[in-house]
Amino acid sequence: MSGLWRHLKGWPGLAAAAVVTSAAVAGGMVSADRASLLAGKPPAAPHARLVAEIPPPAPQALQAELARLAEGYGEDVGLAVTDVRTGWTAGVDLDRPYPQQSVSKLWVALSVLQAVDDGSLTLDQPVVLTKSDRSVFYQPVTRRIRGPEGFETTVYDLLQRQLTESDNAASDKLMAEVGGIDVVTRTITEKGLNGVAVGASERDLQTRTAGLTWRPEYGFTWIFKQARAELPDEVRDAALDAYLAAPPDGAKPAAITRALASLKRGELLSAGSTRVMLDLMAQCRTGSSRLRAGLPEDWAIAHKTGTGPDWRGASVGINDVGLLTAPDGRTYAVAVMLRETRKPQSQRLALMHAVSRAVVDQWARDTGGARMAD
Repeated sequence: MSGLWRHLKGWPGLAAAAVVTSAAVAGGMVSADRASLLAGKPPAAPHARLVAEIPPPAPQALQAELARLAEGYGEDVGLAVTDVRTGWTAGVDLDRPYPQQSVSKLWVALSVLQAVDDGSLTLDQPVVLTKSDRSVFYQPVTRRIRGPEGFETTVYDLLQRQLTESDNAASDKLMAEVGGIDVVTRTITEKGLNGVAVGASERDLQTRTAGLTWRPEYGFTWIFKQARAELPDEVRDAALDAYLAAPPDGAKPAAITRALASLKRGELLSAGSTRVMLDLMAQCRTGSSRLRAGLPEDWAIAHKTGTGPDWRGASVGINDVGLLTAPDGRTYAVAVMLRETRKPQSQRLALMHAVSRAVVDQWARDTGGARMAD
């Protein structure tokens, strides 16, 4: 929370409003835009576009290295690297949709923060979760639901749980608070994020992918897993094949990195909401052995992972996407997406580490910086 406070305390009008410290609720915090409104000032507008409409070509050395890594992996791999400053994008299979799984939580969060910018939500706004808000799989926030009163928290607390822990119930509740999947989709479209989709809530997406239809009792993981285990194999096969053929949460690797680059440049949200989202992505506690593990200690990462189901010896939607920042502040948006992989965990991670090192090497070529030690 201290990193977020450092960002918030510098916002115009916040000190005059003096509202953040007096209104923190259940881990929540008053939004800077809300504070600006209380201080009589409008929310900050998104920044003007900072890069050329037609970016320069991607560096040949990086493009060749990414192609080599993808070929060596031997399965469907989507790789994308976008230079935030100049806008070039290198990669492999850039424009074919890959299943995002929990990477799609980024776009739900984006929609929530847009609602904050619009004034229809505030970060400190109370939200009550009840038993009906249970989702699927990882949802630790639901352990706090007690009795008919449920668990009262805030929009900010749910955002933090969604982006740093990948809590499915937190994400589904935020989607409902913002107005549902149609509102999330409209926000994505209005921001020009072509090639990115969410498709459904976590509970609907995951049950359909398994060959089931959502029922409230599936909010208890053991019941969901038992129902899934009782399905004939051919039902599960058909459901997963349909998902992989046209993933409702599909996104093109290049679309993701360009969206993240736009976020970093301040083109998607107000300055305050941009800082909130990037700060939470930097606190991400999932996937520490993925892209992060391939970076030198003096690099920073703000990212979101995705991890889909295992079936018949394969894993679906194994992803890590984020913003990798060099010691001099230069930032690259990166996406590594595995559609369906049968490789052992060690090889999946080795690919992600190699992509991180390729980005570090490109920074060294761009700036004359020292190459990361092997």
